[in-house]
Amino acid sequence: MSAFAENPAARLDEAVAKVKQRVLPLFILMFIVNYLDRVNVGFIQQQLRTDLGLDSAAYGLGAGLFFVGYAIFEVPSNMLLQRFGARLWLTRITVVWGVVASLMAFARTENEFYLLRFALGSAEAGFFPGVIYYFTRWLPSAERGKAIALFLSGSAIASILSGPLSGALMQAPLFGLKGWQSMLLIEGLFSVAIGVGAWFWLDSLPRDARWLTPAQRDALEGAIEAEQRERDASQPIQTSLFKLLRDPQIVLFCLIYFSIQLTIYAATFWLPSIIRKMGNLTDLQVGFLNSVPWTISILGMYVAAGAAARWKRQQLWVAGALVIAATGLFLSTTGGPVFAFVAICFAALGFKSASSLFWPIPQGYLDARIMAAVIALINSLGNLGGFVAPTVFGRLEQATGSVQYGLYGLSIASVLAAGLVFLARTTPRA
Repeated sequence: MSAFAENPAARLDEAVAKVKQRVLPLFILMFIVNYLDRVNVGFIQQQLRTDLGLDSAAYGLGAGLFFVGYAIFEVPSNMLLQRFGARLWLTRITVVWGVVASLMAFARTENEFYLLRFALGSAEAGFFPGVIYYFTRWLPSAERGKAIALFLSGSAIASILSGPLSGALMQAPLFGLKGWQSMLLIEGLFSVAIGVGAWFWLDSLPRDARWLTPAQRDALEGAIEAEQRERDASQPIQTSLFKLLRDPQIVLFCLIYFSIQLTIYAATFWLPSIIRKMGNLTDLQVGFLNSVPWTISILGMYVAAGAAARWKRQQLWVAGALVIAATGLFLSTTGGPVFAFVAICFAALGFKSASSLFWPIPQGYLDARIMAAVIALINSLGNLGGFVAPTVFGRLEQATGSVQYGLYGLSIASVLAAGLVFLARTTPRA
């Protein structure tokens, strides 16, 4: 046997490389379809108005109800994942959300729209923290940050693909359905197919992975268990929701992330309607134009992440990104539809960068033993911004015929969040 094969560190490196190659592409794909199914209603506001009789307020409320179900069931779902295993629970989440997303195609009334949006959020709950928890059982701590960063790229990729893909599907109706119905049905069924595939591809624990050699399994489990024993010996921790919410820093993290998500989902659900005001555009053209701000924002995300890694001061980078978002959102109220679109492209540089730059702050503060639980909490409460933004925007447009005041509110929220960032700690809790 070679010296390389006898080296435990080498076997660990081999195991880590295999884990990343096997699960990261699947998780990124799952994140892409997850994002598509939650935001594709942003492209059919006009069709929902015509076929279901939804006004702006009803559309905004329905779009936002997703996040109420998501917030209610996020933490319980993550607890059930730990009980039943990642393979079963992540498969269950993906298949169920795909079924509910497909049923959206057959909504006929306002109440059915509300019910299915709430059910979709409930079904998706637990996916994001579930994947984070999966990484804690499969990767040493030094590798998790890089894996999470790659996983989060799925959201960025989905932001670009959602417009062109949804627009194209709407222009090619199938099964005798209208274009918007077949789009929802196809995208939902694709999630079901991926969920079924996940059952045959994922394993709950390294000891179940036949694609690792016995030596690689032992090295991987040994490294993760050694880290756990070291953490347990240093300080016992008991985690509860109420205990976490008594920590002012965790409350602060939730508020900052809420402000960031408020802006992201306001743009996600209302940008297509702003684009339509630019002229007589087809669904496909709206879809391609919708991808422009997100493409620009992804470039900005990677530039900002690289700069933050080089020059540190994470709070300063997050605050700067939020100020850019606030400036772009304010400018979008000062001109016509084309100028508003350009300004939102500029704002997207800020709010998408802020989203990715934010996570190293709580990760630096938190003990690794409670990180998965706290990430679930921050993600679920922060994502309530996805309820508030479309709901308020819908009511404002219904009352005033414009979302201008909503954009003012987002600008103010981004500035306030930029100030709160400097109160956030980046060093471990005592």
